[in-house]
Amino acid sequence: MSCKSEKKEILAKVNDKKPNIVVIYLDDLGYGDLSSYGATELQTPNIDALAEGGIKFTNGYASSATCTPSRYAFLTGVYPWRNKKARILSGSAPLIISETQQTLPKMLKKQGYQTAIVGKWHLGLGSGNVNWNEKITPGPNEVGFDESYILAATQDRVPTVYIDNGYIEGLDKNDPIQVNYKKNFEGEPTAKSNPEMTTMKWHHGHNNSIVNGIPRIGYMKGGDAAKWSDIDMADHFLQKAQNYVKKHKENPFFLYYAMQQPHVPRTPHPRFVGKSGMGPRGDVILEADWVIGEFVKTLEKEGVLENTLIVFSSDNGPVLNDGYYDDAAEKLGKHDPKGGLRGGKYSLLEAGTRVPFITYWKGTIKPSISDAIVCQIDLLASLAALTGIEESTTDSKELMKTLLGKTDKGRDHLIIEANSKTALRSGDWLMIPPYKGTRFNKKVNIDVGILPKFQLYNLKEDVGQKQNLAEDKPEKLLEMIETFEILRGQKINKFKDN
Repeated sequence: MSCKSEKKEILAKVNDKKPNIVVIYLDDLGYGDLSSYGATELQTPNIDALAEGGIKFTNGYASSATCTPSRYAFLTGVYPWRNKKARILSGSAPLIISETQQTLPKMLKKQGYQTAIVGKWHLGLGSGNVNWNEKITPGPNEVGFDESYILAATQDRVPTVYIDNGYIEGLDKNDPIQVNYKKNFEGEPTAKSNPEMTTMKWHHGHNNSIVNGIPRIGYMKGGDAAKWSDIDMADHFLQKAQNYVKKHKENPFFLYYAMQQPHVPRTPHPRFVGKSGMGPRGDVILEADWVIGEFVKTLEKEGVLENTLIVFSSDNGPVLNDGYYDDAAEKLGKHDPKGGLRGGKYSLLEAGTRVPFITYWKGTIKPSISDAIVCQIDLLASLAALTGIEESTTDSKELMKTLLGKTDKGRDHLIIEANSKTALRSGDWLMIPPYKGTRFNKKVNIDVGILPKFQLYNLKEDVGQKQNLAEDKPEKLLEMIETFEILRGQKINKFKDN
């Protein structure tokens, strides 16, 4: 069968009844954090069931080694380095997605989908100077989501409240909430001034306002009735996701389920405390696995599992100590969150952006393992094709047949990003240009891959990136440089001072 005929056959099946689409997105989950990806010290049976019943990609990528840029790329189909604002945002940052640009939920809405986000947002809210006591806009609802139930940024940043379609849930108007990322409010305790009020000790950066005994990034005053319960967050978001499915099961829906695990602060529900033997980080990974199992059970119980495409991934690679003393490094034991890769969150090396990537569609996708290079940025164009249209206005590549297991052909080239610095994955090779800066991030104990000289790695033969072949393979290096400069639209010498 020709490629065109096969594509028509896929689309004919889809157009008969458009599939629901669920993207389950974890936060800081590493390539080696799942038993289906080689972990031996952690067992993740529910996520493994998706991998074993679907396609497990061994070369699946986030667009960036940090959260905000990856989420921006996934939802817009645009490389994050094209938007200077696509960096790790504070909880009070303005929205960085333009209300006029194409987004995945906008595209799917035009195709008749009901669209929703449940979980972490971290792409900014409002247009600056947000009044948290009124409707917060623009936000997810203004860039394509019919429904949104979110935390504004991250669990370790203020405001520590849930936002339901632009309104803080449970807010007492007599106790207005105030947020400031530059200075504290008079008389408000912080982790520095009142360490005795904390139940979690900060390591770096997390020494501002204290909520539920946990020191946070940023200052917050008021809003006591609206503050979330950290240990109940996983259950809370699960219930919202389950209720969404029950409410919209009769018609096609797109759910972006953005879970908070295993990002700091790691606050497992008491049911999971101590279950991993690795401290809170291991415990919240087990919690996330259970949550996903319960969510999939809901899809099955509501009769929509066989008509739902599930995409599972993570926004970037792993980090152990990311601001709190929580024994993540001390209790790691034999577990390798990187799965044999080098680097981690914040890094241009492979463990920064190569992450678990699974597609599952019961009865449609045949179980397999794929070495194709795929990236979250490609979901926009690919899901457009799945629903019967062409989307070619962004950096997103149409790889629907790859995601459905109809071909092993993926991307030829991919630009990855970390802290606004970029590198090129092309075929089996990775090239990192020379950059000024510190190679090792001592706070988080991660090699970020920055050197003042070119780096070239053959990932097929050296997945751990132990041997820099830049001097041994000058012709290959030149080829990679030329490709990179064409795709990036700039000469390499422009990057050296970054």
